[in-house]
Amino acid sequence: MFERVLSFLRDLPAGGETRPSADDPRVAASALLYHVMNADGVRQDVEWERFKQILAETYSVSGEELDALAAAGERADNEAIDLYAFTSVLKRELDAEARKAFIGLMWEIVYADGELDELEDNTVWRVAELIGVERHDRIEARRKAAAEVPGARGKSSDE
Repeated sequence: MFERVLSFLRDLPAGGETRPSADDPRVAASALLYHVMNADGVRQDVEWERFKQILAETYSVSGEELDALAAAGERADNEAIDLYAFTSVLKRELDAEARKAFIGLMWEIVYADGELDELEDNTVWRVAELIGVERHDRIEARRKAAAEVPGARGKSSDE
């Protein structure tokens, strides 16, 4: 099933513009992943590497194309005044299973440094609400991501 979701994400249109915009689902996803990575105010190398790895695996990009997608996500996040511009694109473009899988990817970035910060937790909660992912699915995705990180620390506001 996860492969099916990744396949769906890979097939999302890249848009016909030369400069990717937040209306491009790939940029919207990149911006949200970038946002959660920086939610605690500290961007660690391990988080940045996981962010780029997720983009590379999800969209089958590498090299300059990967760097451009990461930069477009960073730029879009820095220019945004809220998360709705990105979440509305994902809610429109992704089916329910793909939206749940996206929340799982966000949790993977949160736990990349082995810690759960309350600001990261809140960001994933807000995104999940905005894209229509149920509370129990969000919690299950968090538990799965945390279980894959030995010694993960931090407690979710859901517990």
